[in-house]
Amino acid sequence: MKKLLPVLLLMLLWGTYAQGQQQPQFTHYGFNGIQISPAYAGITNRPEFLSIYRYQWLGYDATFDDGGSPQTLFLAAHTPVRLLHGGVGLSLMRDRIANTTVLSAALSYSYHVNIGETGRLGLGVQGNINNIKKGSYRVIDVGDPNVPLNSSDTKFDIGAGIWYESETFYGGGGVTNLLQAEYAFESALYEFPDTTYSGRGILLGENHIYVTAGYHLPLTTDITLTPTVLLKHDTETFSFDVGGRVTYLEKYWAGVNYRYEEAVSALVGVSLLEDNALRVGYALDLTTFQEAAKAATSHEVMLSYRLPEPIIRFKPPVRTPRYYFPR
Repeated sequence: MKKLLPVLLLMLLWGTYAQGQQQPQFTHYGFNGIQISPAYAGITNRPEFLSIYRYQWLGYDATFDDGGSPQTLFLAAHTPVRLLHGGVGLSLMRDRIANTTVLSAALSYSYHVNIGETGRLGLGVQGNINNIKKGSYRVIDVGDPNVPLNSSDTKFDIGAGIWYESETFYGGGGVTNLLQAEYAFESALYEFPDTTYSGRGILLGENHIYVTAGYHLPLTTDITLTPTVLLKHDTETFSFDVGGRVTYLEKYWAGVNYRYEEAVSALVGVSLLEDNALRVGYALDLTTFQEAAKAATSHEVMLSYRLPEPIIRFKPPVRTPRYYFPR
């Protein structure tokens, strides 16, 4: 355990200077720890199923056949596993922007350590399969070597993360694409008078580093304020989200968020069924930066279902002096 922690922290700080594929962002990051860090798997001690659909820049028209608006579907499930001293998680994602589609499947494992009466620390690793498909294009010059021909490639990569969770505070982070996999795309053939040329494009799976935190601050017996923050860094850019939400009776919430040089957002949601098992949320983003090059709004819908905490059926024997007779 003591040897594993420094290794994971080093992996979180490991970066790269290559250019590569950008990863999608979600306004519901405060509910989506499993996408930020593999260490989140099972950390709340409740099995959970989560889905988020994001339609960014609704109505955006970049002269593509379908408009080119980024659209992302994220599905995840995670659960604690006592025999593994932690939790496991599985996530699937389909991210499409213009002609490019990225399909990802990730398997996560988190090792849990109890800290104090209510705190729990998770150290996580993740293996994922990514497929990048460049799609089809209508070329101006037939045989242009800059146009992808063999437009799909699949690679394996890994990630790591750390997460702390208690009744009042959570914080954690993760890093993706530690292997920096290279995705290759052959271009169309271009015939010169004496030779035939075929170009080759390379796309690097660059590291993305995420750090997030939130604090549940009771204002009254019925109202809780939860400020949140998310820091994001890749090889070229640094960005952040900061916001908060107010929860009433642990069932209804509303909040706001600001994304650096991107948008301001409003969130609303409700928890339903026994023990607030079902949560439904909606977020609206209003573009505030470079409005002329984007559409005015983005929309996001979240749906999650949490099962009760697993029951411990086999309890260890309890010995007391009353029934203990040494030989």
